[in-house]
Amino acid sequence: MRLVVLSGAGISAESGIPTFRDALTGLWACFDAERLATEDAFRADPALVWGWYRWRAAMVAAAVPNAAHMDVAALADDGHALTVVTQNVDDLHERGGAREVLHLHGRLLASRCIGCGARVMPDPILAAPAPPEGGAREMPPTCVQCGQAFRPDVVWFGESLPSDAWDAAEAAVDACELLIVVGTSSLVWPAAGLPDRALRAGTPVLEINPHATPLTPRATAHWSLAATAGMARLRARLQTTDASHTAFFD
Repeated sequence: MRLVVLSGAGISAESGIPTFRDALTGLWACFDAERLATEDAFRADPALVWGWYRWRAAMVAAAVPNAAHMDVAALADDGHALTVVTQNVDDLHERGGAREVLHLHGRLLASRCIGCGARVMPDPILAAPAPPEGGAREMPPTCVQCGQAFRPDVVWFGESLPSDAWDAAEAAVDACELLIVVGTSSLVWPAAGLPDRALRAGTPVLEINPHATPLTPRATAHWSLAATAGMARLRARLQTTDASHTAFFD
């Protein structure tokens, strides 16, 4: 079966990764998350913004995939054609074993020059020494090619999604037979529009989220479960019941 999993912060929460706004503790507690996630903020105070992202990257690097990440990846091992479309900037889907992962909002564990786009290895966003507990201001490294600063390779407010990832996500949704939306608030656009794209094409959409979202009234089914419990239930259901049957979603 052709499956697409659209994931959000809820699937990584059970790995101990705080959500974007929950990460504002320690040095960052007095800041507005949205004001730290813009190019203007970075250019105005690069040490503050780079330090925050270095601290977040260190938390992600120390986290481990949970059972939901592993069950997502295992759908391919079960014989399904799987594409993962994630709004998360962590790499837990890949470390959980998923092979085809489209990152709509970029990658936290990577950086690039804000001027020419150059990258270096090892990536400076994970360079030693690790940030102290609670984080610290830290000037970003300078690009040897053009002299400008390195920035996190994430999509900031006001920036477009990477076109290659977005085009591939739309194509995957158009081709899938079941869209599973797990751990996302369905509030962040344009990713929030992908389930409606599937529904317009007649493709069933299963939402896995312990809370109701704007998608809930329109989804084919809503399972009020955390990501780990929901993905375990989905794998078991796919092994015993055809998703074309109404009973699959009960």
